[in-house]
Amino acid sequence: MAGLKKFLFLTLTVSVGLLAIFWRDTFDSELLSGSHVLLTGASKGIGEELAYHYARFGAKLVITARNEALLKQVEEKCLELGAKKVYSYPADMADPRNPEMVVQFALEKLGSLDYLVLNHIGYDPFTMWNRNADSTSWLMQVNFLSYIQLTAAALPALVKSNGSIVVVSSLCGKVAVPYAASYSASKFALDGFFSSLRHELAMQRQDVSITMCILGMIDTDSTKEKIKNMDMEMMAVYPVSESALSIIKGGAMRTREIYYPWWTALVVGIRDWFPEARDKIIRSSFQESSKDERE
Repeated sequence: MAGLKKFLFLTLTVSVGLLAIFWRDTFDSELLSGSHVLLTGASKGIGEELAYHYARFGAKLVITARNEALLKQVEEKCLELGAKKVYSYPADMADPRNPEMVVQFALEKLGSLDYLVLNHIGYDPFTMWNRNADSTSWLMQVNFLSYIQLTAAALPALVKSNGSIVVVSSLCGKVAVPYAASYSASKFALDGFFSSLRHELAMQRQDVSITMCILGMIDTDSTKEKIKNMDMEMMAVYPVSESALSIIKGGAMRTREIYYPWWTALVVGIRDWFPEARDKIIRSSFQESSKDERE
């Protein structure tokens, strides 16, 4: 184990050095001025911050989420921040009829679509799976199937505009952890579907980019509640505004995948090198949290 830790530390050090040498930010905010954006899950958390960043960059927005009152507040602030147009459409993505209606509304209001930003999520607490298949089915509809339904409805418009699909996912869609079976399943499904779709669009010579956004623990209310419930207050969380800006930059630059915070890329890169050691570390981390909670 000591040798593994030394190796991981060396890999981490080299990776940081290479990033510092070769990485540079080429994002130009003018790419987003006047662009037509449909953003889901926009009433709070990452989605709310995404809406504010797009507004500052002068985009034209359609925002959607379940909570109409919160959505209206976000709409008003977006206009204050400089959005050229903002329209809100309350919708629950657990209802499979709603994704197509949201896209139709966006096209009616905006006329075209440059960015489909898929960010909404169903709440799923950190807990062991209790054999409740109905709960998993509900979460798959919200976290996965509605993303596919939105994409299916929006794709013709995105093909016309050579647009972009931005999919907000999670490190749990790349590396499985305990207490997140249904959530992780939905995120792994997103990775499989959109990675396959990227191939198919390229084979069809359709210039529609797909950006997968792999996020760690972000400082949102839902994340803080999950950490509190698991007695994991010492786990690091990262700024929601910075994560939202990373997502927007990745989509605008048509990046294949973005990782935030940066170390999530390293975790994914080495995830299959030492699978048994990896799984032991993951389980021990969560077992310690559960032990502390019981005590």
